[in-house]
Amino acid sequence: MASQHLLALARPASSRLLGSATRFNPACAFRALTTTTKLFDIRSRRTAPPGQPNIMLEDENAFGFARHNSRPPKPRKIGVTEIRGPYYSAMGKQYLKDVLETMGHHIDGLKFAGGSFSLFPEDKLRELIDLAHEHGVYVSTGGWMEHILLQSSPSTAVTRYLETCKRLGFDVIEISSGFLSLPADDWLRLIHKVHAHGLTAKPEIGIQFGAGGDTDAAELEALGGGTSDPSKVVNLGKRFIEEAGVERIMIESEGITENVKAWRTDVIQTILGAGGLPKEKVMFEAAEPKVFNWYVREFGADVNLFVDHSQIVQLSCLREGIWGMGDTFGKVVTFTG
Repeated sequence: MASQHLLALARPASSRLLGSATRFNPACAFRALTTTTKLFDIRSRRTAPPGQPNIMLEDENAFGFARHNSRPPKPRKIGVTEIRGPYYSAMGKQYLKDVLETMGHHIDGLKFAGGSFSLFPEDKLRELIDLAHEHGVYVSTGGWMEHILLQSSPSTAVTRYLETCKRLGFDVIEISSGFLSLPADDWLRLIHKVHAHGLTAKPEIGIQFGAGGDTDAAELEALGGGTSDPSKVVNLGKRFIEEAGVERIMIESEGITENVKAWRTDVIQTILGAGGLPKEKVMFEAAEPKVFNWYVREFGADVNLFVDHSQIVQLSCLREGIWGMGDTFGKVVTFTG
């Protein structure tokens, strides 16, 4: 996802650039965001961040002799991997440090699911955010904006939410509406408001109403008419990209590959097919190994994926082409010319 992709955001003086391990550089100072601003854009590094050695698979004195798919250096625009942080299990500094010191080369973003980050003491949350930045990893909220919009004064609540996230060091604000009916124009206003606060907006869209709460298939089906036509995802995505300069859109897995009786691969083909959205602008949530295995098999090693942090090793083996399942082992290849 070696191209440059995550927005060069400037935070308060003590902050770091999004996805960069370097300190704030006045030359990269905050630029007023416009609807054409390149989001998720940070400066490229050809070497590993300090304290993070190059992986042995790319070292000719180690395992570099073995066939593998060399991935572009961070920041990536394609083949981006965002991992879920604390949600199904707690995560402290040492836990995250272990993940990033061993697999940081393969991780582009860290997402706090839902409003999980609000449960942390502030100093402990900042430790995780700072640690991610030290390893060139951007930090995203989950879809807690849905809860914020339910406050008695949504405008005030959204402003306070964005100001607090900015102060804490978040880079990306996810905007989802799995549980809400939100007009497209209002969604665009939220995106512009996020950008105006010097943060990156990441809309999450899907076809399943009631998605985001890990509701089982029977309950979702009982909603009756609870799914939208795939064209809605494409049309919304195009507006977000063309009218608000959104760099990446998250596709909600529920209703497509998660909590369904049969996968809706037709929806995915509509999103990425002719007349759909550019692949580099889309990130798919893949809740299980068999799901991200299918995405890589169908769309290649450079498809953008969101997985649980416990799955990062398995996904990285698959992207690099050094391991896989029965239908992907030895079959995932790339060509750079």
